Amino acid sequence: MSLRIFISVLAIGACAVANLPVRAADNAALLRDLTSVIALLGVPCGKVVSATRQGDNDHIATCQDGSNYRVYLNAEGRVVAVKQ
Repeated sequence: MSLRIFISVLAIGACAVANLPVRAADNAALLRDLTSVIALLGVPCGKVVSATRQGDNDHIATCQDGSNYRVYLNAEGRVVAVKQ
C-alpha cells in the first residue's frame, strides 16, 4: 500500500512540474488576449502587464499606465471592460 501511495505522489509531482512552462505560456497568451480585447473595446490601456483571475471569463487586467480594468462576459455574452 505504501508503494502505491509513493507512486501516486510521484506521478502528481511530475505532472505539476511538467505543467509549469505551459502555465507561463498560457499567462503570456492571456495578457496578449486581454490587451487585444481592451484595445478593440476602445479603452485606453496600451499593454496589459498583469492579470488576476476572478472567475470564469472574469479578469482584473493591469495596464502599462497603471490603470486597472475588470474584463468579463456580461449576461448577454458580450465582453465588457470596466475601469476599476
